[in-house]
Order: sequence, then C-alpha cells, then structure tokens
Amino acid sequence: MLKRCAICEKGALNGKALSRKGQYKAKGGTGSKIARWSKRKFLPNLQKMRIIIDGIPKSVFICAKCIKKGKFQKALPRTKTAT
Repeated sequence: MLKRCAICEKGALNGKALSRKGQYKAKGGTGSKIARWSKRKFLPNLQKMRIIIDGIPKSVFICAKCIKKGKFQKALPRTKTAT
C-alpha cells in the first residue's frame, strides 16, 4: 500500500534523475548536455502520529506541512490497563 497523508492525501510523485555530461561554458567548455535519465520517486515527508479522526484515535501518517499547520487534534497516549 502506498503511504499517503491522512489529511491532505499527499503521496509520491514520479520524476526523472538527470545525469549531465560535458564541461560548463563558464569553465571553458562547449556546454553541459543531458546524457541520460532514469526514473525516480519524490516521496513526501510523512510522520506516523496518533490523532483523532471522527472521534476515534487512530495511528496514521501525516505530512510535515500538515503538522506545521496544526490541522489535526492529537490523541492521548495509550495507557496499559489491568485485565
């Protein structure tokens, strides 16, 4: 299962990693060219937290941007109960 933010649904993005070839013009060359590229993923900064969703405490992944904005309510820590 792909990890996503529980609040804003932010997930992984696909992209390219470029490898360049040649000397830059500023260093006396004829310019840098793109030689090849390979696929890569840009992953969001997800943190696992216990928050309250619909009145129920759940352990979910939240992105750092949502944590900074404070778009959630923290759940109380779990306590051990005697059985």
